[in-house]
Amino acid sequence: MGRRCLISAAAAGTCVLATGLGLNGSASAAATSSAGMYSERTVVLNCLGHPQLRPDRFTLACADANDYLTSLSWKTWGPRLASATGVEHVNDCVPYCAAGHFRSYPVDVVFWDTAAAGPGSQRYTSVTLLYPGAHPAYTGSRRPVTTSMTLPG
Repeated sequence: MGRRCLISAAAAGTCVLATGLGLNGSASAAATSSAGMYSERTVVLNCLGHPQLRPDRFTLACADANDYLTSLSWKTWGPRLASATGVEHVNDCVPYCAAGHFRSYPVDVVFWDTAAAGPGSQRYTSVTLLYPGAHPAYTGSRRPVTTSMTLPG
């Protein structure tokens, strides 16, 4: 399955989730409207708690930086969902993390679920990673897999 199809599959799965949460297909549209709708900025918080819009790089393991994303190319960034392709770099921690080696994997990234992040701003609270090919060993499978996690903040 190609990366484009995989992102579509991830978006479809997230849309099913979104439908279950009462969100509709217009959720990825901008929250600003000339009809008087509110204007709200959606961000993702980095490890220091600073808001970022469409970051090129994002650290998933804030405590030790043993898992991070680079080369993020954003396809969507809306008030309910953001999707990108990029590269995940994961320390294999073999034989232990300080002596481990970083392995790189192509990944499709979906930020979703939001919470308040201050006046006029909300933040993504969850991320799902989809692996179209090779993936970290901890996923336990050879086929494309999904890993989801709650973001700190």
